[in-house]
Amino acid sequence: MKKLIQGIVDFRKNLTEENRTLFAKLALGQKPDALFIACSDSRVVPNLFASTNPGDLFVLRNIGNLVPPASADSREACAQAAIEFSIFSLNISDIIICGHSECCAMQMLAQGVDTQAFPHLATWLKYGDESVKKIRSGFVLNPALSEHNQISQVNVLQQMEHIISYPFVRDRVEKKKLRVHGWWFDIAQAEVYCYEQNFNQFVLIDEKEAKIILDRVV
Repeated sequence: MKKLIQGIVDFRKNLTEENRTLFAKLALGQKPDALFIACSDSRVVPNLFASTNPGDLFVLRNIGNLVPPASADSREACAQAAIEFSIFSLNISDIIICGHSECCAMQMLAQGVDTQAFPHLATWLKYGDESVKKIRSGFVLNPALSEHNQISQVNVLQQMEHIISYPFVRDRVEKKKLRVHGWWFDIAQAEVYCYEQNFNQFVLIDEKEAKIILDRVV
């Protein structure tokens, strides 16, 4: 708590006039470029590794960066609500699902969740079960990774499938009004990877890959 409070004090002290102007403008409304779906893990900070400003991203964070499919129980509607709002109210053109290395949710999926200690978490993590099944059936993107990191990468693809299961998402994707991307953040190396379907693997986003991505989306 001490860090948080000191952070607020420092924020006020170091806020430039340019940033004050930015926030004053943002108070009138938001127009983010993308919906960014990431894990709640404290080590994953999208605005830091993507160098974005306030107002650039509409962010949904939850344990395991999971997206219930369209057929899921409507009582678990937080993720669905964020997707609807970002598309219909904010008119975003890109959705990024970003997993990461050493994800505790993926480790729990690999080991099995203690339903007595974590009943709600076990219910939520069922949306990642298919990723475990795929890995243990032989579908591996990078065999050099530990099992839970392999699950984490496959889970990104699984959640991409889930999000496209929504008719209003699929319709926009088919009309090329919306793009869905899969990213993976390696915490230890501080590197971000993008899933490339042609290679069926996650590729480091360096200058070369960045140009490929931008040429594809512009």
